[in-house]
Amino acid sequence: MTILVTNDDGILAEGLWVLANELKKIAHVVVVAPDREQSAIGTAVTLRQPLRVRRVRPVVPEVDTYSVKGTPSDCVILALSTLIEDKIGMVISGINQGANLGDDVFISGTVAAALQGYFRGLHALAISVEVVSSHYLDTAAGLATQLVKWLDSSAVANNVFLNVNLPDLPLAEIKGVKVTRLASQTHIDTAREGNDGKGKYYWLVRHRTDKSTDNQTDMWAIGQGYISITPLHADLFNRSVPPIPGNLSSDLLQGLRQNQR
Repeated sequence: MTILVTNDDGILAEGLWVLANELKKIAHVVVVAPDREQSAIGTAVTLRQPLRVRRVRPVVPEVDTYSVKGTPSDCVILALSTLIEDKIGMVISGINQGANLGDDVFISGTVAAALQGYFRGLHALAISVEVVSSHYLDTAAGLATQLVKWLDSSAVANNVFLNVNLPDLPLAEIKGVKVTRLASQTHIDTAREGNDGKGKYYWLVRHRTDKSTDNQTDMWAIGQGYISITPLHADLFNRSVPPIPGNLSSDLLQGLRQNQR
C-alpha cells in the first residue's frame, strides 16, 4: 500500500518526518506538503494562481518528497489527481504540533488535508499532539501505524475519516483510547489592537472556552489523559458514526506499547 503523508506545518516540520519514518516500516510513503507553515488555513484551495511544485531531498531516505507552494488541501488534490503515479491507499495528515479539538476542525489545515482524501473515497487520518513542543511525537506516529494496520485489515464498508489527538503525556501515563465526538463552542476568536508607530494593527487571538464535563467529547478525553479518536464526515455533526469495535481501544494501546519495546 502507498500512503500519502502531508501536513499544515510545512515540509520541514519535525512531526511530518517522525510520522513518515514510522509509516515507512509498513508501507510505501510519499510526502507532499506545503513549502511553509499553513496552520489555521482550513479548507482553502488555490484557484486563481498557478501552483508550483518542487521535488526535494527527503529527510527520511527513500521517501518520494514534494514541496508545494500552496495549502494542505492543494497538496492532497495535486497528489491524488496528477502528481503521484502510484495508487494511493490512504491519506494521513500530521503529526500536527498542537491539538485539533472541537470546532478547531473547521479551521485546521491538518484536518482539511485529510478531508480531501476522504472526499475521494479513501481512508483518511488527521493526527495531532496536544502541545506545540511535544516530546511524544514517536507515540503519535506509532498510534498512526496501529490505525493504518487496523483500517487495512478491517472490513469497514466505507471510507473512514478520523481526527486523532494525543495528550501531552508519556505512553505509560496515557489512560486509554476514547472514541469521541467533537466538543462544541470550544473557542472564541477575538481581535487585539496594537500600534507600532506606523499605525494600528490587529492580532486575531483564540481563547479556549470549553470546560465541558461531557465524557463523550474529544476535549474531555484529552483533559483526562486519554487519546481521542473522533470519526468525522463531510457533514461533521449530522451522520451516525461508522461501527468501531469495542476492543479497538485496548488493541491499539497494546500494539503501540509492543512496538516501542
